[in-house]
Amino acid sequence: MAKRGGFAGGMPGNMNNMLKQAQRMQRQMEEQQKALEEKEFTGTAGGGAVSIVISGKNIVKKVTIDPEACDPDDVETLEELVMLAFNDAQAKLGEANEAAMGRLGGLGGLGGFGGF
Repeated sequence: MAKRGGFAGGMPGNMNNMLKQAQRMQRQMEEQQKALEEKEFTGTAGGGAVSIVISGKNIVKKVTIDPEACDPDDVETLEELVMLAFNDAQAKLGEANEAAMGRLGGLGGLGGFGGF
C-alpha cells in the first residue's frame, strides 16, 4: 500500500523546509537584536542644549545639559527639554528596530526590542 501525503516516517518536505526557515529567521532576529543592543542612540532638544544617550536596551547611559539651559526661574523649560531629548532618542531606537525587522522580511511585530 502506497503512502500518501509525502510522509515517509517524518515530516513532509514542505513542513521540514518551513521549520528550517523559521529557525534561520529566529537566529537572524537574535543576531539583529544583539547588534541593536550594542548600539547607542542620542536624542537632543533645544538646539543641543540637552542631549540624552540611551542604549539599544533602552537604558539611559548619559545626560548632558548645557549650563545655559539651567534657569532657576524656568525649571519647566528644562524639564520639557529633557523629556523631548529622551523621546528623540527613543524614536531613533524605534526606527533602528523597524529597519532591522524590515531586513528580516517585515516581522516587526515579533520579538520586540528595547522593551517598549
